[in-house]
Amino acid sequence: MDVLAIDFGTSSTVGVLSIHGRGTQVVEIDGSVTMSSAIYADKDGTVFVGRDAERRARLDPSRFEANPKRRIDEGALQLGDVSLPIADAFAAVLRRVGEEAELILQRPPAQVRISHPAGWGPDRKQILRDAALKAGFGTTMLIPEPVAAAAHYASLNNGHRPPGPIAVYDLGAGTFDCAVVGVSAQGFAVLAEDGLPDLGSLDIDQALLVHIGREVSHSEPARWQRILRPQSVSDRRTRRSLLQDVRDAKESLSRHQQTEIPMPEPFGDVRVTRMELEALVRPSFLRSAELLATTIRRAGLSPDRLGGVYLVGGPSRMPLLASLLANQLKIAPTTQDQPETAVAFGLHHVPAGGEDSQLTVPAFAPVAPPVRQQPVQQPPVRQQRPQPPRWTPPPPGRNWQKPTTYGVVALALAAIVTTIVLLSGGEDEPVAAPAPAQPVSCDQPGPKDAQGFTDCLRRIAAVIPQRDECRDAPDAATTVGAASAVTCVFKDDKGSNAINYYQGVAMTGLEDGVRQRMTKGKPVEGTWAADGLRGRYLAGVGARSGIVLFGTEDAPLSAMLVSTRSDGSARTTAEMVEFFTAQLKP
Repeated sequence: MDVLAIDFGTSSTVGVLSIHGRGTQVVEIDGSVTMSSAIYADKDGTVFVGRDAERRARLDPSRFEANPKRRIDEGALQLGDVSLPIADAFAAVLRRVGEEAELILQRPPAQVRISHPAGWGPDRKQILRDAALKAGFGTTMLIPEPVAAAAHYASLNNGHRPPGPIAVYDLGAGTFDCAVVGVSAQGFAVLAEDGLPDLGSLDIDQALLVHIGREVSHSEPARWQRILRPQSVSDRRTRRSLLQDVRDAKESLSRHQQTEIPMPEPFGDVRVTRMELEALVRPSFLRSAELLATTIRRAGLSPDRLGGVYLVGGPSRMPLLASLLANQLKIAPTTQDQPETAVAFGLHHVPAGGEDSQLTVPAFAPVAPPVRQQPVQQPPVRQQRPQPPRWTPPPPGRNWQKPTTYGVVALALAAIVTTIVLLSGGEDEPVAAPAPAQPVSCDQPGPKDAQGFTDCLRRIAAVIPQRDECRDAPDAATTVGAASAVTCVFKDDKGSNAINYYQGVAMTGLEDGVRQRMTKGKPVEGTWAADGLRGRYLAGVGARSGIVLFGTEDAPLSAMLVSTRSDGSARTTAEMVEFFTAQLKP
């Protein structure tokens, strides 16, 4: 099958084409392996991309946008007198790569794979899907960048799998993203991820521009302000030219100890040294190194238990970065000659598991790290999947809000009571949990941590414990006949949510009572597979609440979410399915 992989970046885009029976090759555009992501809107509405956009920008810089991806949340770009929807801007960049691929294939590719930051939510990913449709693509997969990068590096060394999860340090043009990605023979899974929205090569360029401004602006402060804040076409041309020279100087300093930056009149040229640049970026690089170390800990690992730390993105060539990471993690990071292409090549190595592969690649099991100075435990009688390590809850992560007022907590607890009623089917007697055909170790409670989670409950809870307020819930366990239960409450931008996790009761033992409460519309059923687990889910809407029930196939583990809007109305069934796949699925 012919597959086109596109790493759509903030400042540049890379395409790699996999031709059936002929391996992979970079899609060169204008003689380069990378294409500028820039766009330009002409007076008649024609959109140009890449080198064509940069060339036309000299005529009217107000019609030019060098980094459209960084403006994804604005809805539309105002380019001169043209208002261009952001999805149309993205589509123009993607279409250019697709056209070059079709010239090589003499036909459209059977499948297109597009990368996106791991932290993008449903709204941003939907914009990317819309752009793919507008670009004329058919079957399209969206794959997180760290998953693709990990897949690329895992494919090296003649395909030998790394001895443990991979840490990915991705410093792009617009943002910094880091992730710990588990690697197995069946697929990949993001174990933990984070990032900094204010660190990228564009921010490094801006810091260098400010630095040289301190050197020259005192001679003509008014003129320098006009460069920083252009007031005419001539000013915009001068600023754009200077920014390009600053960018070139930054890249040159990765290879040389010093370089000259040509300055517009009346300013004299400025000499900049690598030491000066490193002094500017060191605080930000230290933040990123510390965040990567924290992310590794959140994944329940230490750096010495990783299969490697890999650098992605053009700025990763800076010598200072590798040095800081080595000092922080006590292991040397790895990069390659063209780190800009790692994600695009890696997209081809991710198994075709559907949308957002870290959620849909089947049968992932964390790779067991090498045993160091620890006694070998007696293996169980029956073969078991490797269990994730015990985890100490970190502070709440990004994009989730813990309840901070009594009212929020009370509303969430009320939802928990509703959950218990639903699980009991409204009867006086609790629903008995049927014994699984082949019971596994999760049929007994086991040791609990401070939140009430056992190792088995953490398998189905995934990342929820690190983001929400969770507590042991023995009453909920008794109500449904479970061995253990944990209740988590949290608030999002639409309302309040409560989820109960059960150990010792299967989804089948709760399903009938839940279906009776899904009174509005037809419930939606589906299957899921991730992190070494497989199971089913059931989503629907009751009188005032959205409901999701899900459980595992190979162990008596289940969970129940009840979600209520702030205005008292229920979420839709589609919203509950999205809620489950985006936030709850193990």
